Amino acid sequence: MKQLIQNLRTGETSLEEIPIPQVKKGCVLIKTHRSLVSLGTEKMLVEFGKANFIKKARQQPEKVKQVFDKIKTDGFRPTAESIFRKLSEPLPLGYCNVGEIIAIGEGVNEFNIGDRVASNGHHAEVVCVPKNLVAKIPQNVTDDEATFTVVGAIALQGIRLVNPTFGETVAVIGLGLIGQLTAELLQANGCEVIAFDIDLEKVAIATARGIQAFIVSDEINSVKITQEFTQNIGVDAVIITASTPSNELISQAAQMSRKRGRIVLVGVVGLNLQRADFYQKELSFQVSCSYGAGRYDDNYEQNGQDYPIGFVRWTVKRNFETVLNAISKRSLNVKSLISEAIDFQDYKQIYNHISKSKSIASILKYPENIDLSQTSICLQNHSFQPTQNVLAIIGSGNFTKATILPNLTKLKANIKYLSSASGLSGTLLAKKFSVHYSTTNNKDIFRDSEVSAVIIATRHDMHARMCIDALRAEKHVFVEKPLALNHAELEEIIEAYQLSNKTLTVGFNRRFSPFSVDLKTQLGNSNMPINVIITVNAGEIPKNHWTQNMGVGGGRIIGEACHFIDLITYFSGSLVESVMINSMGQNPKENTDNATILLKYSNGSTGAINYFANGNKAYSKERIEVYSQGKTLIIDNFRKSEYFGTKASGMSRSQDKGHFSQFELFLERINNGGKAIIPIEEIINTSKASLAAIESLKLGTWVKI
Repeated sequence: MKQLIQNLRTGETSLEEIPIPQVKKGCVLIKTHRSLVSLGTEKMLVEFGKANFIKKARQQPEKVKQVFDKIKTDGFRPTAESIFRKLSEPLPLGYCNVGEIIAIGEGVNEFNIGDRVASNGHHAEVVCVPKNLVAKIPQNVTDDEATFTVVGAIALQGIRLVNPTFGETVAVIGLGLIGQLTAELLQANGCEVIAFDIDLEKVAIATARGIQAFIVSDEINSVKITQEFTQNIGVDAVIITASTPSNELISQAAQMSRKRGRIVLVGVVGLNLQRADFYQKELSFQVSCSYGAGRYDDNYEQNGQDYPIGFVRWTVKRNFETVLNAISKRSLNVKSLISEAIDFQDYKQIYNHISKSKSIASILKYPENIDLSQTSICLQNHSFQPTQNVLAIIGSGNFTKATILPNLTKLKANIKYLSSASGLSGTLLAKKFSVHYSTTNNKDIFRDSEVSAVIIATRHDMHARMCIDALRAEKHVFVEKPLALNHAELEEIIEAYQLSNKTLTVGFNRRFSPFSVDLKTQLGNSNMPINVIITVNAGEIPKNHWTQNMGVGGGRIIGEACHFIDLITYFSGSLVESVMINSMGQNPKENTDNATILLKYSNGSTGAINYFANGNKAYSKERIEVYSQGKTLIIDNFRKSEYFGTKASGMSRSQDKGHFSQFELFLERINNGGKAIIPIEEIINTSKASLAAIESLKLGTWVKI
């Protein structure tokens, strides 16, 4: 299938051939009939992509500060590489999709195969969309009309925030697509509407639709017009749907408002407010958020948790349904806004001239016949040549892009598959790193007898299932940490491992760093107990980030602190016997990322992991201190080490956390049929210890492994 994307670095727009996505839990799979090009929003994205680095920086000054902070902690080169990776990521275009449902995910009961639906899906022949972002289309609404559902919901949400009453006068500034819809919906609500734009053609379109619209220029003053229109009272409310960096529009909106008027911003304008404009009239100002309540809330969008109608009347989905109902009853006329309808493959007719386009709305028409079974696509023009080590990678996120693929490329690994949920990120990465196949169907990987090993780098809640399936398919497994999110998953993995004759490796890379290996050498082969203190200046991650969700990411203790439990295990040469955690705050019981984890080992060693998210980024991210028999051995951020009480003086080099060495050993062992690079008993013990830390958080006591 094909999907329309934009390169953020160059601004180039292109059609990409990708595999059909798999339907996910809580989602529906939609075969697209039509999609609408929202020229205002997509023009802004294209122009941003075409801008040079300096112009991009000026548009995002907050990101510039983040860059300088990252340079201080990580150095210039890693920061530059991170920026270029980000800019090279594809941006899927489009958010106004209409099509028919061809597959239904687990937990979705309100739809049937064949239903015509509108959604915020991208410009793609097949899209997978969460159920709360999908609405059924009434029979008398055409596909072309239904493409206006999402932009109509954006307009409607702005109106809901204004909360106009029958007979009030509302000004609309900006007569692009959303402005036109806003004005007509306001009229349907019984409001007097006065609208403005700098484009004569857009004003003419609005006038033809029965809206009192005026051209604005240096000679024609919108404030003066509104005062005459309202007999010097001022408008009751202003909805700004324009896009401009100028601060003038917000000032004009204030000047044309009556005392205690309301101003809602739907578009994008300069926000350097003049206090006097708002103070004298006691004006209220609010920014509208997209389609309505639930937007950007993962529980609503991704997890399918609806808001109770008695408490939240208008959610995203209910706004979608309202717009479709208005189109169905002909109280909202959208046909006259369609400037052109173009076949999907001819998208360049729109995007090559989008910066100069005077169109209001353009529609993309999709082919009726596409191969829905194409879940794997070949990206090379030659047949695959199997070797002793044939790899498949499941997951194509940031870690795969920044770490796994670059290291495996250096090692000349033979990678046959790269799997991704959507198909897009996996395909683009597979092309970049010369991977033979891009797939969205992991069963293709497990069934392929040529694949000897699977590397799993998905979100954490998928690790256990993928491990079990790969082991049962008789594949060697390398899974990023954590191995499992609960004891039931861990026990099932152990059972699958015991029934398999393949190796299981977890991405505990710190033990493979040259700094760690050298420090271990300094400790010698003695089984004497040691004391280890590790301070992790982890940095803050938003509470709504997926890693903080205990059901998806497992929290940062299970998801990341396990790295350091394994490292202490490596240094001590022993297994964790019991765990205790002490967390900052008022008795958190479920999750924390500000805590000290205490570890007792079978040989008498002790470990203390200070995992903190509230520190300063300028301080080292990871600091390890080992105390043993008159020696003090320190690793600072895996950039340098210092030894006290030994003849060696430590080492200093570019940051090396051991990723390359771990992959190198992994490939070597599976090639030679050797043992796993981390003893399985240590992997299981570390996994149990990280789970025990969360149990200790709940119980407030030591927990035995």
